[in-house]
Amino acid sequence: MAISMYESSIPVLVKMLGNLSAILTKAAAYAQARKIEPRVLLEGRLSPDMFPLVRQVQIATDMAKGCGARLAGVDLPKYEDNEASFDELEARLAKTIAFLKSLRPEQIDGSEGRDITIPLGNNPPLQLKGLPYLLYWVQPNFYFHVTTAYAILRHNGLEIGKMDFLGAP
Repeated sequence: MAISMYESSIPVLVKMLGNLSAILTKAAAYAQARKIEPRVLLEGRLSPDMFPLVRQVQIATDMAKGCGARLAGVDLPKYEDNEASFDELEARLAKTIAFLKSLRPEQIDGSEGRDITIPLGNNPPLQLKGLPYLLYWVQPNFYFHVTTAYAILRHNGLEIGKMDFLGAP
């Protein structure tokens, strides 16, 4: 049985964003219970040269919405990247999940050979076909940023484990 581009992308991204949302909900409750200023967790980093938690969540959602839009051939939703609270990050995750759920399989299936262009700031844009874009650009980047968000919170004492990251099967 072949797996479709839709099944390889949208449901997986939605599930992991939902798991990240649940982790952020736990982090907000943790901060409140321990009387930790939420900003401490939101600005937490694993290393001084890495992005803080807020930016990790922003990039994870950017990867997800960019994947859905590019594979479906629709306009990429634009977000302002101005989140400064757990509630605002949760709203961004919800907005991204809603966008992904609005995409239909027929918009994405067959996009394996679609030309994808990713702007890279001052560097030349990255040019990929749909399948390599999903497998070698989106998935590694998406999982890196979701994992890093998880690790920042775990490093700061949030009692979460592998099942929080993976979610229910």
